[in-house]
Amino acid sequence: MLEVQDVFVAHSDEYRQRHKLSIAQHKAVNAILSCRTARLGGHVDTCPSCGEAKISYNSCRNRHCPKCQTVSKERWIDARKADLLNVGYFHVVFTVPQELNPVIYANQKDCYNLLFRSVAETLQELSGDKKYLGAQIGLTAVLHTWGQNLCFHPHIHCIVPAGGLDKLEMWQASKKKFFLPVKVLSHKFRGKFLALLKQQSPGIPQNLLNDCYNKEWVVYCKPPFKTAACVVEYLGRYTHRVAISNNRLLSLKDGEVSFKWRDYRNSSRWKVMTLAAEEFIRRFLIHVLPPSFMKIRHFGFLSSRGKQTKLPLCKKLTGTSLLPKVKISTEKLLAKILGRNPQICKSCGFNGLLRTGLSPPIPA
Repeated sequence: MLEVQDVFVAHSDEYRQRHKLSIAQHKAVNAILSCRTARLGGHVDTCPSCGEAKISYNSCRNRHCPKCQTVSKERWIDARKADLLNVGYFHVVFTVPQELNPVIYANQKDCYNLLFRSVAETLQELSGDKKYLGAQIGLTAVLHTWGQNLCFHPHIHCIVPAGGLDKLEMWQASKKKFFLPVKVLSHKFRGKFLALLKQQSPGIPQNLLNDCYNKEWVVYCKPPFKTAACVVEYLGRYTHRVAISNNRLLSLKDGEVSFKWRDYRNSSRWKVMTLAAEEFIRRFLIHVLPPSFMKIRHFGFLSSRGKQTKLPLCKKLTGTSLLPKVKISTEKLLAKILGRNPQICKSCGFNGLLRTGLSPPIPA
């Protein structure tokens, strides 16, 4: 199967000679090139029954690598299950007009932080209004910077429990069919983000701000999930996703990369896009986040402080079981991902492979 790594092996050297990359982008390219190769070393597992030995090379663990997110995602999902409430959940998505894309990309860290702040304050302030809910809510927000065609498209996905704590610290449930009116969310988010952006970047052209203020910003809220059990599994699709997964790649031929993409403007139909390898790499790398930037954040009673004080009360009021967190082992995680026990020999079926040696890293 074709992988992003194959595209980088064939064309990243030429790309780096012709383009200036940030330190984070250089690190991402180097990590993807080395992932699960002899460069990073590995270990040797041997079957005591048939004697077959298998070398498994180490992963790069870079958060932008398409091959390294599955285990991290499963660990994250397992940890979040302990935070679920026995209520419905809404999926709310906030986007900004494309006219702001150059400004956001030129000031990524600051503007991404503004996005998170604007989204969280919009949801929390409107939820606190008695006209809508009159309660303190919790939410998990995830930043994505891409669209299906790999173009720059910053937006934030939020998973929000359907209710919150009122001033008397009693559970106030939201309406079943919708969380908050999307037009109210859109207008509040638009005003808050543009005001903060103007304050942060006083040199931004006023006509650009006016044009963006006169546009309708896209905010949508999907119907609530039927059961809490599927919430985190659903969110897991978004938390550790990278710009493009390997299974969407179709071919690398004559310096061009073809991949599948879903056209949401055309009834969500699947289409095929072909780009020059240079353009494919450029689009992939614009989604490399600033160093140490947190793209998953929790607010309200799901924040770090809220989990210690408010979340236990929310669980009690919603009839949610107070089960202790149980950390799943790496072996169980791998079995879930692979669909089989990784300690079983593929050749003879013997259960109990032995770690018989290490494969040292080989310099590039």
